[in-house]
Amino acid sequence: MAPGIPAAMERPHFIGIGGAGMSGIAKILARRGAKVAGSDAKESGTAEALRALGATVHVGHAAGHLADDATCVVVSSAIRADNPELLRAAELLIPVVHRSDALASLMQGLRAIAVAGTHGKTTTTSMLAVALSELGLDPSYAIGGDLAGPGTNATHGEGDIFVAEADESDRSFQKYDPEVAIVLNVELDHHANYASMDEIYDSFETFVGKIVPGGTLVVSADQSGAVELTRRVRDLSSLNIVTYGESETADVRVHKITPRGLTSEVTVVLNGKFLTFTVSVPGSHYAHNAVAALAAGVALGIPAHNLASALGKYTGVKRRLQLKGEAAGVQVIDSYAHHPTEMTADLEAMRGAASDSRLLVVFQPHLFSRTQELGTEMGQALALADASVVLDIYPAREDPIPGVTSTLIIDAAKAAGADVTAVHDKSAVPEAIAGMAKPGDLVLTMGAGDVTDLGPQILDHLSS
Repeated sequence: MAPGIPAAMERPHFIGIGGAGMSGIAKILARRGAKVAGSDAKESGTAEALRALGATVHVGHAAGHLADDATCVVVSSAIRADNPELLRAAELLIPVVHRSDALASLMQGLRAIAVAGTHGKTTTTSMLAVALSELGLDPSYAIGGDLAGPGTNATHGEGDIFVAEADESDRSFQKYDPEVAIVLNVELDHHANYASMDEIYDSFETFVGKIVPGGTLVVSADQSGAVELTRRVRDLSSLNIVTYGESETADVRVHKITPRGLTSEVTVVLNGKFLTFTVSVPGSHYAHNAVAALAAGVALGIPAHNLASALGKYTGVKRRLQLKGEAAGVQVIDSYAHHPTEMTADLEAMRGAASDSRLLVVFQPHLFSRTQELGTEMGQALALADASVVLDIYPAREDPIPGVTSTLIIDAAKAAGADVTAVHDKSAVPEAIAGMAKPGDLVLTMGAGDVTDLGPQILDHLSS
């Protein structure tokens, strides 16, 4: 049986309860019987789902939303110090708990799998959650996106396994003590929190050092940053290391990836034997995610052939190459990709799926700091599309940086030979794309901001 509710979490108040990470923790606590409350900037389907579980969700932030008897206030790194509910918590002497500490407390007493890496975390965590559920192991999980099947990002299971997406962006993944940790890749990102690759390596080394004695690190044998991390932690005596990838030296070797439309067939070599299974999303990037999930499950003692079959039941995560619909012979797909590496992976996957048809992209840059550091690489990635529309930067938690605009990306894209157009009014995009698209084309909305809202609107314009 899974543990109960930590004492500090009996009556938690979440500031920003509608966020992907925050809502997952709130859902698990609500299912365990906690009296959950919180607030979010706007109404959403997530807020309604939480209310259905018995949570109290306020729209907007105000000091009066925080109940006097709250046992803690849960925040993420995105919550500003002047938030009125946070200020009220200080007045009432209510403990403030970071989201990562809250999640860590829910993992206590369970066999935890923590999935880290600059990109691919949500997909890999989701694949594991689906496969373990399919095998009847009833895991708990907390993911940064909603599974297409269950339609939720978190659940409280009665089994002894907890699968969690481990966020390196603010070093919060260092709070966990997993039995198995996956590191998909190590790259320079999250520029507001890391000044150099050395800082990022140090952070990942700390994360790996938290794996319980006798536990396992599953790590890419192909990605250069992951290979360097492996070199740095190789001498940890209490650590088992399992590498995966196309490298001849990989412990779980990717032998072959066969594209089949919007799916792939993957063959790996494990313990000298060939094993083939299906991945329901296209592209080698997602195939490698599935192999990482396979290796992690095997590290927990689950038979590989059972896992391989169960991984075939994974049907995707919202915003991870999610098909939004088709109209006038045009398919509209949504991608969360916002870092150049994941942009390139998704664009190459879609390029293969498009075959002889055109690939049209609507890209919304995410964060001024990321655009400042990686804008050139983002523009170069867009050269893989036949035509792109680039929106203004989605600021999220950041204030503007002088001189940093989408123009950095557009100039780099044009220099790489891309057909790219700047559109400053997001509401003008659906009509523009509908005018460009022809039967057989693929339209990809891409970015971590609210560009996802445009998919249904583009389909409406195509239909009319």
